[in-house]
Amino acid sequence: MIYITLFITSFFLTYFIKNYMIKKSLVASVNERSSHSTPTPHGGGIAIAVAWFIGLSYLYFSNQIESNLFYALLFGAVISIVSFFDDIYELSPKLRLFVQATVTICGLYSLGGFDTLTFGIFDISNPVFTNIFAFFMIIWFINLYNFLDGINGYAGSEALFLSLAGFALFGGNHFLVLAMAVLGFLFWNYNHAKIFMGDVGSTLLGYNVAIFTIFYANQESSNFWIWIILFGLYWFDATLTLIRRKLNKEKLSQAHKKHAYQRLTQSGWSHFKVTNWLICVNIVLFSIVYFVINIFVAVLLAIIVLISCMKFVDNRKKFE
Repeated sequence: MIYITLFITSFFLTYFIKNYMIKKSLVASVNERSSHSTPTPHGGGIAIAVAWFIGLSYLYFSNQIESNLFYALLFGAVISIVSFFDDIYELSPKLRLFVQATVTICGLYSLGGFDTLTFGIFDISNPVFTNIFAFFMIIWFINLYNFLDGINGYAGSEALFLSLAGFALFGGNHFLVLAMAVLGFLFWNYNHAKIFMGDVGSTLLGYNVAIFTIFYANQESSNFWIWIILFGLYWFDATLTLIRRKLNKEKLSQAHKKHAYQRLTQSGWSHFKVTNWLICVNIVLFSIVYFVINIFVAVLLAIIVLISCMKFVDNRKKFE
């Protein structure tokens, strides 16, 4: 019953936010970085956040979630609140980064840090190295999720996929809570979006993925690579694009439309087709994780898939 309630909460709250934003003319304007052609209300991520934290609290008080995971995820509320004000007032990048760094430290502390980074033939367990690595990984996940929230249904579909994949592989009702929180919003965003998620939703989702990665890696070190594979299309696209822009000597803070999903839309694909392409690639990545027993063989196969995807995108729209 709680999951139906969360879906309904997210669904109707997104609807009310959409109408309120339109009434107050709080819409995402069209600019050089936009992948949409008409002004559209944003802030739908508020509905995701509200439903998510209601469900998370329910799980905690009904003893259905580990306390360290609960508190780590709960710090994501700070990121959502700050991102909400950033959506409206465009806060200083330094302030946003300071908040993200503070929340990251608190989240890591709640989890007890990051124990071991395994590479199969050797492990790194030095807490200084592993926690510095985890610190930058969380901040990168927060921001790259925000970077790749640009077309109808793309960020929401990724979150729904990761939630369902996480539940299938690890169990945990927190995945179902997140799935319902996202699904209610996704109804209004998937095709011909009537509202966008905004930073308030995308930064929270990126933070959640990072926390899940570390939490489950602390249970079994190879789980780290499972999450890296599942989240592969997002981090691979964002990281490769960043490296390419750096090699091109571009100003990294400058707005651009060079991510794979953006270039696919420029090549003539609709938002609907690109989002469905994301879903298909994610199904392939999940199949690799599910059927390939050796995790490092799975990583190798996933990298081959991701490189092939980028080659496909490059053939449709060259990276310039």
